[in-house]
Parts: sequence; C-alpha cells; structure tokens
Amino acid sequence: MDSGAYLASQLAKGFARSLHQRAVGLGFSPGQFPILLELWAEDGLTQKQLLERVDIEQATMANTLSRMVRDGLIERRPHPSDKRAQLLFLTPRARAMEAEAIETAREADLALFKGFRVFERELTLEYIRRLLENAKAL
Repeated sequence: MDSGAYLASQLAKGFARSLHQRAVGLGFSPGQFPILLELWAEDGLTQKQLLERVDIEQATMANTLSRMVRDGLIERRPHPSDKRAQLLFLTPRARAMEAEAIETAREADLALFKGFRVFERELTLEYIRRLLENAKAL
C-alpha cells in the first residue's frame, strides 16, 4: 500500500497494541496515556484544557475521563471560580505509576524501531514530525 495516511494508521494501531500489551498490568490503556502525560506535566486541568492539548474528539475525551475516574486514575474537583467546570487531578495511584508507565511507552516505541540504527530512527521521527505539521495545515 502506497498511502502514507493508511500506513500511519497501521503504525498507530501497532503502537497501541504494543503499548496495551505492556500497560495492561499497570492499570491504564493506550487511549488514557496522552491524558496521563498531560496531567503528570500539569495536574488540575479542566476538560477543555485537555481537549486543547490532546487531539481527540470531545465525546471521546468525556468517555475516557469517565473510565479514568471509574478506574481510580483521576478525580474531579469543583473549579474554584467556574461553577460549570471541574478540575481533573491524578489520584495517588496514577501519580505512583508515572515512571513505570513512561518506561513502558518507551519500550513500546523502541520495539517499533527494532533493527533500526540510531540515525534511521531519528530521521524517521523527523519525517513523521514534518508529516504531522503538514496534516495540521490541512
């Protein structure tokens, strides 16, 4: 198949499978990982702020956050000045898994580059970044 979009989709699915196999024991799913990354970087964000930072649909975000609450990864707290908004905070369980979860994602990423030399991996990553910039401009 010569479609870059199709191949990128297959690559994303492969990464998600690889991450899922490694992350299931830690208690998170690949779809939750970008949200965890954002909250590890800055805890106490609103759903709107997460939507601006993570490129997923609003309905998907709402469902994922509900599952994360159910799974004990995040908790919702009232926003101090906006009665319509809630702040999302990591639970101690989610905070405790940060280093291991990031290492798990790194292992999944490296598995995709098995057999690549360092410069090949770096060049591939640069090409992917350029493709993503082009996609944002569409």
